[in-house]
Amino acid sequence: MSAARQLSLEVNGKRHNLQLDIRTTLLDALREHADLPGTKKGCDQGQCGACTVHVDGERVLSCLTLAAQVEGRQVTTIEGLQTADGVMHAVQTAFIEHDAFQCGYCTPGQIMSAIACIREGHAGTDDDIREYMSGNICRCGAYPHIVAAVRDAASRLKTERAL
Repeated sequence: MSAARQLSLEVNGKRHNLQLDIRTTLLDALREHADLPGTKKGCDQGQCGACTVHVDGERVLSCLTLAAQVEGRQVTTIEGLQTADGVMHAVQTAFIEHDAFQCGYCTPGQIMSAIACIREGHAGTDDDIREYMSGNICRCGAYPHIVAAVRDAASRLKTERAL
């Protein structure tokens, strides 16, 4: 008996019709079946945050989420943050400007968490940012730069909304 079924996933505004084992994680569906390698596999146990994506605007650890659980929901990955004309999200720009990465492996998950941090109102102070972002591990130790990037992006986004 096959455990595979047809799943239709809406990722970054594009429909992906995939034949997947029902036990396939969202992370593996994105990387191995939808050709979206930006979401990284770190620990594969929900402890490092490298696999963070958004589902219906909420941050989710894709290594702990089954692809079948998100059918009919909107999934956003790091690849879906740029506008159609190539303009980067304010958080992406801030990460570059503040040198908030070294090896870059954790960066997609860090950026996806940072966007959620700002959206959910947890970027009021550096301590708030550190607490919210604590589920995202950076083995290179770029934490001060990450906090600065989140703080800067939060300020930019607040200004943009006020205009």
